[in-house]
Amino acid sequence: MKKFLSLAVASLAVTAIASSVFASGDGPGVTSDEAYDKMKEGNERFVSGKMLYPNYDRQRRFETAKGQHPFVTVIGCSDSRVPIEAIFDQGIGDTFIIRVAGNVCDTDEIGSIEYGVDHLGTPLLVVLGHESCGAVTAVVKEADVHGSIPALVDNIEPAVEHAKKLHPRLSPDDLVPFAVRANVMQSIEDLLTHSDSVRERAKDHRVRIVGAVYDLETGKVSWLGEHPRMGSLLKAPTVDAHGGDHGHDDDHAGGPTH
Repeated sequence: MKKFLSLAVASLAVTAIASSVFASGDGPGVTSDEAYDKMKEGNERFVSGKMLYPNYDRQRRFETAKGQHPFVTVIGCSDSRVPIEAIFDQGIGDTFIIRVAGNVCDTDEIGSIEYGVDHLGTPLLVVLGHESCGAVTAVVKEADVHGSIPALVDNIEPAVEHAKKLHPRLSPDDLVPFAVRANVMQSIEDLLTHSDSVRERAKDHRVRIVGAVYDLETGKVSWLGEHPRMGSLLKAPTVDAHGGDHGHDDDHAGGPTH
């Protein structure tokens, strides 16, 4: 697992990047409920084959060249079978997307999420897992992985252990769907545990955070809702860069507690 950046360093980094590189956003002008409905309706169009392919024209390119105002931030898996803009039928400038194997929330991903949620002001954050996730499957089956992959998938291990405790009699293949869902909640927990800015925006309802799982065969997104222990996660202090905490409760350790 990569070392999480301290709050001070992360905040300075995001501020510097936002002010010097990216076009500043002033928010999308929609509520979290409206953003949520747009995502659900877009997926329904995708599943039914009635996609609108919105905001892909020449005029849209001109508009977004002047600045971006997405209505949702999504962190999803890098899997080639999960084209996030397409499965929600959204176009250029609509979605601020972070993709990483296993949809984990570690330092780089959290910094990117903070840019979408805090700087661009998206009112909705979706943590999107998917069925048959290779990264989750590798952890469930204790696959022999090499290079930098072990440091990536160790973020998934607490979720897999949680799924095993709830379903001790399941075979690895049967356990994967439960581990996929646990991993979505684990990512939400990791994000809120390590990001003051996202947690504060969630606490005062400037952003709504929901989990979801995509089905590769049907194209349907199942909405999991908020983390079931959202209230306690919003109250917990930020974990520091060395993996310690400042009064962090022990009941958050060892995986998702949903």
